[in-house]
Amino acid sequence: MKSNAEIVEMMQQLAKQQHISISELARRVKMAKSAVSKYFNGSRSFPLNRLDSFAQALGTTSEHLLGLEIPSNMTPIRGIVKIPIIGIIACGDPITADENIDGYIEEPKETLPSGHLFYLRAKGDSMTPTIPNGASVLIRQQPEVEDGEIAAVLMTNENEATLKRIKHTDDLILLLPDNPKYDPIVSTPENPIKILGKAIRFVSEL
Repeated sequence: MKSNAEIVEMMQQLAKQQHISISELARRVKMAKSAVSKYFNGSRSFPLNRLDSFAQALGTTSEHLLGLEIPSNMTPIRGIVKIPIIGIIACGDPITADENIDGYIEEPKETLPSGHLFYLRAKGDSMTPTIPNGASVLIRQQPEVEDGEIAAVLMTNENEATLKRIKHTDDLILLLPDNPKYDPIVSTPENPIKILGKAIRFVSEL
């Protein structure tokens, strides 16, 4: 079994790989951000009675974080989920309509967050260095996201979704690229957008 410090180090690595901030992790485990920060910087010992909630928030298991090996004759049968990869999205059609799907990515069910999920391929470098060109980004379908979160959005006059960081200001929504060489896009009543979902994590093909 791993030590407390090794468990915390593994959680930090998982959070970094999935681009989960301390604020987001604290929200998922329903704890104060300051408490999670103290666990991660070593100023407070991590309570093992909270391991299950942290493991679930990071898409893993308590056994994996503890470094416990399950004997092969006791390995549970885990479900595999086929998540659709969305290409062109026809306006007015359901996101996962057959004509919009370019393929599927299979993943173990226990590693996935709740909700309706789909993958979207990043095109271009407007979100680098956060999300590289060609990466497959896991999206949880939802109509709103918080400021600072990355969302899949659909412009009314186009039929392809784009990935941008969201910022609300007055009655407007700003779509912010992470690459400084690109300009923000402003959503207005004349140039509306539809938020398709929140970016959870990505898999790079590079």
